Amino acid sequence: MNITIVGTGYVGLVTGTCFSEMGINVTCVDTDENKIRDLKSGIVPIYEPGLEEMLRRNYQVGRLQFSTDLSSCLDNVEVVFSAVGTPPDEDGSADLRYVLEVASTIGKHINHYVLVVTKSTVPVGTALKVKATIQAELDKRGINIPFDVASNPEFLKEGSAIKDFMNPDRVVVGVESEKAKGLMDKLYKPFTLNNYRMIYTDIPSAEMIKYAANAMLATRISFMNDIANLCQLVGADVNMVRRGIGTDSRIGNKFLYPGCGYGGSCFPKDVKALIKTAAQHGYEMQVLQAVESVNEKQKAIVFEKLLKVLGNDLNHKTIALWGLAFKPDTDDMREAPSLVIIDLLLKAGCKVKVYDPVAMDECKKKIGDDVEYCRDMYDAVLDSDALLLLTEWKEFRIPSWNVLKRTMKNLVIVDGRDIYDKNEILGNGFVYECI
Repeated sequence: MNITIVGTGYVGLVTGTCFSEMGINVTCVDTDENKIRDLKSGIVPIYEPGLEEMLRRNYQVGRLQFSTDLSSCLDNVEVVFSAVGTPPDEDGSADLRYVLEVASTIGKHINHYVLVVTKSTVPVGTALKVKATIQAELDKRGINIPFDVASNPEFLKEGSAIKDFMNPDRVVVGVESEKAKGLMDKLYKPFTLNNYRMIYTDIPSAEMIKYAANAMLATRISFMNDIANLCQLVGADVNMVRRGIGTDSRIGNKFLYPGCGYGGSCFPKDVKALIKTAAQHGYEMQVLQAVESVNEKQKAIVFEKLLKVLGNDLNHKTIALWGLAFKPDTDDMREAPSLVIIDLLLKAGCKVKVYDPVAMDECKKKIGDDVEYCRDMYDAVLDSDALLLLTEWKEFRIPSWNVLKRTMKNLVIVDGRDIYDKNEILGNGFVYECI
């Protein structure tokens, strides 16, 4: 089976590589010539455990190819996945220009039946626009070539994307013809041996499922952060509260961890897009507006706790940051709380020293040399007035308190992810603040 994946970002690259691992012939297409050249050399532009090895293996045996020319890849393919970016516009709506550019190119060059599958996260109704764009190009050519569109949203977690793709909770597919359903069945047949669920829906429902899922998870995070802030005011322990409600089978224990806010490529963008979609249809998403508001305030909470400990004058203070990525096992810093914290610290006149196992280069791309990049976690805390924990990487979980006591100027820790034992830290003579 021959397929093409358009877009070699996070979703497209993982999708294409995993399909090739299951014996499918895949061509990944991107307009970025430098990226395609690097991929052919085995250089992966994102950090995702296991991806580079799998990509190189399938490229070497010829199941995975890379190209900059979509039109040249359409002659022998049965399915084309559109996995291009849908960045948010200034008003929060999803920018569909790249999605529709792909559709236009397909309409201009297909010469046989093709199933066009949207993999990108797109607002409800996008499939209709894709279909209309392809048909408009066919009409210009004066030819009648049958095609189908479908929606196959991704549910990959950064840091465990390979596992999520190969062993998913479910695969959601929105189709409008039996032929399209048959092709998707054929495509996913190697995976169904693992007995996971294929959920077929109409296309608008599939488009909505992705947004609704991310919005629910974002809601749980903001809800627990709200509860955590109230717990501090009333003297309750949010971790005890989390365990107490998480054992309720109606609630469950996932995404109930308080912290310094969610970030990344999905939750912030998708919540905004869903709010905007509702507004375009004359409806106000009051719950999600609150979710977004709580999250934006929560990103500054670590800074506020630092002020509480060190006082309002942070000028010339040296502050160490452990963690830059929005979550562990990724170098993704899109909408990361660390960016908000760094901005607040720099405006307050602080010297900022940072360390992250994989996101240092990404941080340099985003903010340049405004902070000091350190060689390891202990180098970052040298002569620091406080340590802020922002990403719960495994190597940060059991630090040497003795090393910290010898190297820090002031023994202050603000734990933005609640990973430390308060009594242990206080017993070692530190001032400790957490969520």
